[in-house]
Amino acid sequence: MQIYNTLTRRKEAFTPIEPGKVRMYVCGMTVYDYCHLGHARVMVAFDVITRYLRQRGFDVTYVRNVTDIDDKILRRADENGESIASLTERMIEAMHEDEARLGVLPPDQEPRATRHVDDILAMIETLIDKGYAYAADNGDVYYRVRRFEGYGKLNNRDLDEMRSGARVEVDEHKEDPLDFVLWKAAKPGEASWPSPWGEGRPGWHIECSAMSKCCLGETFDIHGGGPDLTFPHHENEIAQSEAANGKPFVNTWMHAGAVRVNHEKMSKSLGNFFTIREVLEHHDPEVVRYLLVASHYRSAINYSPDSLAEARKSLERFYNALEGVAPESVSEEGKASSAFEARFTAAMDDDFNTPEALSVLFDLARELNRAKKEAPGEAPALAAELRRLGGILGLLQQDPAAFLKAGAGELPLSEAEIQARIDERAAAKKAKDFAAADAIRDELAALGIILKDSREGTGWVFEKPEN
Repeated sequence: MQIYNTLTRRKEAFTPIEPGKVRMYVCGMTVYDYCHLGHARVMVAFDVITRYLRQRGFDVTYVRNVTDIDDKILRRADENGESIASLTERMIEAMHEDEARLGVLPPDQEPRATRHVDDILAMIETLIDKGYAYAADNGDVYYRVRRFEGYGKLNNRDLDEMRSGARVEVDEHKEDPLDFVLWKAAKPGEASWPSPWGEGRPGWHIECSAMSKCCLGETFDIHGGGPDLTFPHHENEIAQSEAANGKPFVNTWMHAGAVRVNHEKMSKSLGNFFTIREVLEHHDPEVVRYLLVASHYRSAINYSPDSLAEARKSLERFYNALEGVAPESVSEEGKASSAFEARFTAAMDDDFNTPEALSVLFDLARELNRAKKEAPGEAPALAAELRRLGGILGLLQQDPAAFLKAGAGELPLSEAEIQARIDERAAAKKAKDFAAADAIRDELAALGIILKDSREGTGWVFEKPEN
């Protein structure tokens, strides 16, 4: 099995520290708001990785943390007029609902930062004792970045280049602008914990170093997260953990790709920011999951009406193949599956290459369609194999007839008709007939077809009107 290691920037043969066992930590959510599509990308990517490692016979311990104390949480709780505990509990419950709808299995452990403050304090004290951290006179504790010889190795960055190009706030309490906070002194009225340096709360980076050590030990197999975490978060984790423990922190670093909306970065300022639950109000969760699985976990995903439509069409091909095979026969296995399984395994062994694995499943579906017509006796075993291999990706577990019926005739217009109306609107705008353009927009909106203008052109989403 080969896995791409962000640290070495190449694929490497995967050999766990303890034969047959995999210890994996993935940075989870800061629970001040509902999870968005970027979170869904990470959730699903590492769910597939966990499922496949287990399918290959590994005993996997999957840890995904929750950051339940943070500046954003403090601000949001204050804005809402609710307690921090009320906000975080509500958001954690919503996160669990979202991941369950996407078919994401819960992690084996889900540590929360507020429940590991003692572990965090112990690690900070160790860093101070070893000279890697210092207490400032304002009650904060900072990490000495230049003291750690390997700083920048995950991102291949030079310290002096970082210093000259850094947009770091001037802070007279730091010895060096690159130093980062381990413990933040509390302001009056803020949530806080007692410490040797005064009342305060943990910095974000130290939380994961302490929680991963507590759950998985000083060195473990895989550390994962989103594409935006390599710097500074994961770089800082390495510096903290290796300085405190005197050992390599993680053997393999894995990072999921970004989510783009109509080829643009997802951003609230651009009006293309979607939470998971907003998306699932209008789309089958398996369609969304398929879209997330169909691209390699390291690749960027483009979320758009077209990509969702393609995802549904692909699933319909699979479920059309499965439809009509007796349900009691679908769980049977047969020798006809062996060649497909070998190809599927080879694809997934190559850095979890889900696009190639799905191409194997399409070949299997074509063979199933052939068997249904020409050799019905072979169909149950082929259908069973299609369901079983699809299940490793978290797909193809619904009743085929129910899935196909749910997607039939939902759009009030065909995609071609929608595009024709968009083209008419564009022509009206070009002719400065803005009243006609607005009328087309309103007409489509009444049918649940919401237009979204961007620099790339006009896209649309279907939001089924309430009865």
